[in-house]
Amino acid sequence: MALLAIGIEYQGTAYCGWQHQKHCDSVQQQLEKALSNIANETIGLNCAGRTDTGVHAVGQVAHFKTNVDRPDKAWVQGVNTQLPSDIRVTWVKSMQEDFHARFSAIARQYRYVIFNRPVHSAILANRVTWENRPLDVKKMHSAAQSLLGENDFSSFRASGCQASHANRNVQSLKVSRQGNFVFIDIQANAFLHHMVRNIVGTLLEVGRLEKPIDWVAELLKKQDRTQAGMTAPADGLYFVNALYPEQFELPKVALDELLWQA
Repeated sequence: MALLAIGIEYQGTAYCGWQHQKHCDSVQQQLEKALSNIANETIGLNCAGRTDTGVHAVGQVAHFKTNVDRPDKAWVQGVNTQLPSDIRVTWVKSMQEDFHARFSAIARQYRYVIFNRPVHSAILANRVTWENRPLDVKKMHSAAQSLLGENDFSSFRASGCQASHANRNVQSLKVSRQGNFVFIDIQANAFLHHMVRNIVGTLLEVGRLEKPIDWVAELLKKQDRTQAGMTAPADGLYFVNALYPEQFELPKVALDELLWQA
């Protein structure tokens, strides 16, 4: 029995997230169907971090076990012939038995992309979040720094979140601009349900000058979701990387590869 890790890229617009759902199509269902067809046996996947409806990924990682022995390149080429055009497997790697896509990961990275100009882009529809009002990126970045470190993120946690506690360690959080694009890059050991989107919705209020910089720090202390900003749309959110100990030697996506053109 072989244990294989795979890298996955997908545009989440057409799917109700990563995980199996009875009422709609998911990324996991599409991948398991394609892998099962190629392997001629039932394949089940475990992923590094489940994404919600409409959320995209460029460096999602999952693993599966199989009795089939094939070169890694053959797995990539074979499964991609079975997938819709908005999902692709980018690499496959044979792993040792102690690897687990979720539990072996030591951190996750997300990028949120905001298209900031008076008129939305037809080309980028469903791939970025549009904000027509000018954003003060420096104020957003300054406010975001109060979220670094290990904290109780109850103020940025969805009401339906099933995590046993709200403590998470945010290792980096950067807000930057490139032309009409505003990027919010965040890395943490793990994330709560809607945590990134709730942080973005809060930072947007600071960027529009509706709230002061120190409001974000106050929200963190209050541990009250009802006091924070709205949940930002899913369109602009990308799962960028799952990070693992060096011993596993897994590929990762460089942020400078995620450049956007207006």
